[in-house]
Amino acid sequence: MNVVASVLVGLVAALHLYFLVLEMFLWTKPLGRRTFGNDVEFAEASKVLAANQGLYNGFLVAGLVWGLVADRTDVQVFFLGCVVVAGVYGALTVSARILLVQALPAAVALLAVAIDS
Repeated sequence: MNVVASVLVGLVAALHLYFLVLEMFLWTKPLGRRTFGNDVEFAEASKVLAANQGLYNGFLVAGLVWGLVADRTDVQVFFLGCVVVAGVYGALTVSARILLVQALPAAVALLAVAIDS
């Protein structure tokens, strides 16, 4: 596999690992609240939902890492596609910023993987 494609897939996995940490462990902390623009009350009320969302990010990380370690382009394409779809949905329903932070890096990585195949 192309080194550039592998690095990009790894970066997307790292981003989602960071999202997992933010959502599962830092949601109610100052960094988590500031990152997502939440006040203390909302963060406390929604922390279980955020943790669930973080867990799903963990599944994306696991799939992307599996694709890298096993050198499985098909697995990488599947999980990158999931990230792109989630990012587009998030941009449409939550914040356009998600398109840049989540969908764009995954789309670039997906393109690199596709070119390498």
